[in-house]
Amino acid sequence: MDSDQRLKAFGKRIKTLRKEKGLSQEAFAALANIDRSYMGHIERGTKNVTLTKIYQIAEALEIDLATLFSS
Repeated sequence: MDSDQRLKAFGKRIKTLRKEKGLSQEAFAALANIDRSYMGHIERGTKNVTLTKIYQIAEALEIDLATLFSS
């Protein structure tokens, strides 16, 4: 799997988890302290997200990193 596909799969996972929590992208971005437009890029798999952002996302979802990366 090339990196673009991994980014897309990661973004799809975040979007799924966010929707399971009943959060809009805007509300979730605010909760994670990430700009809403940047969050959109992450969910679409068009940005290579940093480790810091990954931690912010996991904390906002109230899950550990292992759960974030499991499908």
